[in-house]
Amino acid sequence: MSMRKNLDISAYFVVGPENTNGRPVLPIIEAVVEAGYTCIQIRSKTASARELIELTRQAADIIAKAGRSEKTALVVNDRLDVILAARKTGIKVDGIHVGQSDIPVEVCREYLGEDSIVGLSAETNELFDYIKTTDVSQIDYFGAGPLHETQTKPDCGVGPDGKVITRSFDDIRRLADISPIPIVVGGGVKPADIPELAGTGIDGFFVVSAISEAEDPKAEAVKMAESWKANYKKR
Repeated sequence: MSMRKNLDISAYFVVGPENTNGRPVLPIIEAVVEAGYTCIQIRSKTASARELIELTRQAADIIAKAGRSEKTALVVNDRLDVILAARKTGIKVDGIHVGQSDIPVEVCREYLGEDSIVGLSAETNELFDYIKTTDVSQIDYFGAGPLHETQTKPDCGVGPDGKVITRSFDDIRRLADISPIPIVVGGGVKPADIPELAGTGIDGFFVVSAISEAEDPKAEAVKMAESWKANYKKR
């Protein structure tokens, strides 16, 4: 079964070694998978290619052991080389997430194939025009934000003047109305944001530090996922 055809971005967790306050990454991934998250993104600007391949392998094993290989998508941020190398060794990686200055989505699609997931960050000062006008034929979802300024990715949403452009709930409702493909929104998202975010018409939330730095990551993951389900309204 193609994860691309059954893509669910409703509960989306992003993590790398730099996001866990020095704690091991794997138990946190395990907690999130057990909490039923539908997408895990491995992202690191500090880990080597070999470290990322190994982390991806271990994440794929966690998903498989939980019996969620057909329910939880595993993607890697930016590193097409890591995904290709991981797949060469038999690791199940479902796709890639790239930013607008990363490898073009057409190249990702060419190398990864039609069954792979390709997500694109749509963080730009001309966000609405971008989402309305960009060619989405090779893209499966947009990642948008930030909802709040975030230390996890301080440059997220920086405009031409160097200031961070955060997104209001009204902005997000408008994005949901105009986007031709699913949208997942994050950036500083906290549990208190989920009820209103789930009512905007977008397709999911993504989260990093609210779970990865939590005292009890699984409890926090469960709280946020259950809150999303309880408040979600389809557009």
